[in-house]
Amino acid sequence: MGKHDKREGWLNFNVSLPPGFDSPRLILKAVDYIERELADLVDLYFEQANVFSAIVGIFGAKALNAVSNWEKNPNIHKAQQRFPDLRRRGCASPPMPHECLESKGSKRPWAIQSHYDHSGWYIIWRYLVDPTRSLERHKAVIIWRVDVVFLEKIDWKYEKSSAGETGGGRTHTFGVKDVATKLRGKAVYLRPDVAIRGGKPIVTNGHSGKK
Repeated sequence: MGKHDKREGWLNFNVSLPPGFDSPRLILKAVDYIERELADLVDLYFEQANVFSAIVGIFGAKALNAVSNWEKNPNIHKAQQRFPDLRRRGCASPPMPHECLESKGSKRPWAIQSHYDHSGWYIIWRYLVDPTRSLERHKAVIIWRVDVVFLEKIDWKYEKSSAGETGGGRTHTFGVKDVATKLRGKAVYLRPDVAIRGGKPIVTNGHSGKK
């Protein structure tokens, strides 16, 4: 990240961040790490997009473990439950909700889904796969928005499984109620050269970030 990184203009310094996040600038370091590490995994996206989203969240947690005062959850039992992915360094065990941070990747512009309805901080890495490298010549995976939000248990709604005896469907999940409203003003990082069209992020004309 250069001294005069133009991406600092893509940061929102007014977004509330988890305790100990000294500056949203560390998000840029995490974005760099995720985009770099995912470069060799693009084929997986076209094979299993849901698995790819999970990997985005995993790399997001690894990045924050390295650049922030949040660490990967050392509790094996909790780690197996996948919540929280990270906890604030030095906090008591078990951590309080404001000391819990879940890292999620999503190719969708608004949805937040989880297998649990826990209270805590959530960071969502919104990504797109750009095999034509329309945005960045050397990047096939782009993090175009990063949302940071504190969610209470009451913010979640149960979404029952669509699987049945005849097969098919997905397992049950929890989704955030009125998520677009909940995320309004929560984007700590937002690329101006990506827009939502038809419910999906696309590269906009005339604002290429290619270099």
